[in-house]
Amino acid sequence: MKAVLFDIDGTLLTEMPLIQLFLPQVYGILSRRFGISKDEARERFLGEIFGRRDTYDWHDWNFFFELFDLDLRYEELMERYPHKLHVYPDTIPVLEWLRESGYKLGAVTSGPEYQRLKLRLTGLMDYFDVVVTREDVKAIKPEPKIFLYTLEKLGVEPGEAVMVGDSLSQDVYGAKNVGMVAVWINRDGDEDYNMADYEIRTLHELRKVLGGLE
Repeated sequence: MKAVLFDIDGTLLTEMPLIQLFLPQVYGILSRRFGISKDEARERFLGEIFGRRDTYDWHDWNFFFELFDLDLRYEELMERYPHKLHVYPDTIPVLEWLRESGYKLGAVTSGPEYQRLKLRLTGLMDYFDVVVTREDVKAIKPEPKIFLYTLEKLGVEPGEAVMVGDSLSQDVYGAKNVGMVAVWINRDGDEDYNMADYEIRTLHELRKVLGGLE
């Protein structure tokens, strides 16, 4: 194996603390604007989000801010509250080990351009040889295009690369569909659908997985 590709959200870091910070503000604004309760505002806003699950638009907070005519930008929220972007404790030690071991590293995300800002704000950007967002290819996972573009940029074949991600439908299925080894990081201990080549609970377990692929 020559390269390891990573999903970002739910794999390397979590933005949940930031989401939990701004969503109540959103519900308050919509409650006042529409003259409804905050619970109703919550249902209306989240209904739009979940109604578009796994679509191109679903991966972009700014799409929903604009949909509801909210004076918010996700880039500005991240820059204002960078401490609300939490890097998992196993992320940096494993990325450092992979770089020292000679692997090429890529980040592949269905999110928009602001994913690069997220990596910079969390100090992760410099670990990656290539970062590919949906906007680079006008495609999202599990479409083959986004994986193949990333592999081409890294100069490796699908059979020489491992994809690590938390989504079975996007990361695992997409990677296997193009011939990559798919590693599902199951941080929450969810039920396995036996789709992934390997299942891990922490990134530290990648050492054993990669050792078995040599």
